[in-house]
Amino acid sequence: MAAPLLLSDLYIYPVKSLGGIRLTEAQIEARGLRHDRRWLLVDEHNRFMTQRQTAAMAHLKVAPAYNGFLLSHQQRPELLPLYVPFTATPEKTLFVTIWDDMVFAWRAKPECDEWLSEALGQPCKLVYMSDMVRRDVEPEYNPEGQLVSFADGYPFLLIGQESLAELNTRLAEPVGMDRFRPNLVVSGGEPFAEDEWEQFQVGEATFRAVRACGRCVLTTINQHTAQKNTAGEPLRTLATYRTQGSKVMFGQNVTGPGQGILRLGDAVHIVSRKK
Repeated sequence: MAAPLLLSDLYIYPVKSLGGIRLTEAQIEARGLRHDRRWLLVDEHNRFMTQRQTAAMAHLKVAPAYNGFLLSHQQRPELLPLYVPFTATPEKTLFVTIWDDMVFAWRAKPECDEWLSEALGQPCKLVYMSDMVRRDVEPEYNPEGQLVSFADGYPFLLIGQESLAELNTRLAEPVGMDRFRPNLVVSGGEPFAEDEWEQFQVGEATFRAVRACGRCVLTTINQHTAQKNTAGEPLRTLATYRTQGSKVMFGQNVTGPGQGILRLGDAVHIVSRKK
């Protein structure tokens, strides 16, 4: 008998492309989990920054703090941790570009920009997405009019624990789930079973798995050393059996109910499957 499906891990990433925080309980909001990817680093041209171009961002770790979080550099202890509140104030605003979207954002305090610019060795600014901003999920996959934060395109990313375990059987050096940056990790069932899900419930909250997530070079960056794998793993191995069209797929892009609470250990029930 197959193991029951359970929510086995729950993560938020307060700053896009920086370290995550593992939670035991999370509030669902219109743009995803509360505090997930509401902050963003932008360059001198106000364009979004990620580990794709700046692998050193993997060195910046995030820890929970009262009404906010602490940023620290795992290889530079002389840089004292920086406290960042979960929200910002609209004292200074600017327009920022993320993928094909341009949205207005609120600036962090100057000391945040200074700390991050020093930590990464290049000028950058930290900005916040307020509740007044409307950034939509891809229109062709979004009949419900769902919103998204500074995440790549969807409010949630889900991965099956067994899918990672199966991938690791094919790798010379196993990788952790942090390479793939999910919000929801589900255990039980068969590897890649989530590919078939459409509507599913986690606890009392109903979600929709919209489409598979195309993976990029970020998955090749060791989150402890910020070094790229010279052989292109695990992306290279994934490409041998998880390629659809021109993209390598791992995990599911998911939309949610806009409200509710998730807790580790919540039961997962499949309501409908993709046709």
